[in-house]
Amino acid sequence: MNYIEPSSHYADIENGELGNNSGRYEKKLSNMEGIYADNVAFQQAVKSGGEEIVYKVTDKHPAARHGDMIIGMTQMQPGLIGDEFYVTRGHIHATANRPETYYGESGEGLMLMESPDGQINIQELRPRVMCYVPPFWIHRTVNIGSEPLVMTFFYPADSGQDYEIIAKSGGMKSRIVADGTGWKEVPNLSYTPRSDDEIEQVLATADKED
Repeated sequence: MNYIEPSSHYADIENGELGNNSGRYEKKLSNMEGIYADNVAFQQAVKSGGEEIVYKVTDKHPAARHGDMIIGMTQMQPGLIGDEFYVTRGHIHATANRPETYYGESGEGLMLMESPDGQINIQELRPRVMCYVPPFWIHRTVNIGSEPLVMTFFYPADSGQDYEIIAKSGGMKSRIVADGTGWKEVPNLSYTPRSDDEIEQVLATADKED
């Protein structure tokens, strides 16, 4: 049998990077078209700072097979578009019955989650708080603080990501906006609920062997 080589990885919290990583990607502000409610504010922000990195991910990808795990670290910058906090693009796993766990390393944030039928759940992210995203939940991270939000994460290596499920519904059902010195959840006025057929399509992506 060909065993995967064990490894150790330094969690560089200050720089928001996983050591000994095998993968890396960044999302600049200019890559976030269509994410925020206030498109005028977004376009103005892109003109003045479109090359700003909103978040970066470094991770370790073993073989993409059942039973293995991807580990990584995300660093999100603080910021607002209009009154809406910076967010990640968000996704559901392409094999939708795959979970994910996030562990807060520094900063202050939220995990905004939505079930395929539109239920919303919001969990906090801060140092030494672990957030569990169960199977079948769409999830997006929100930085509600004034400092970078850094998280480590873990999820099955055969999960995959589906980013289009959010775009097809006009975004997630709720948005997180600034409210004085804090935050509040508000409805996304562009949101379109999924049909029964669309929900069934999501559920059908589950691994039937599980």
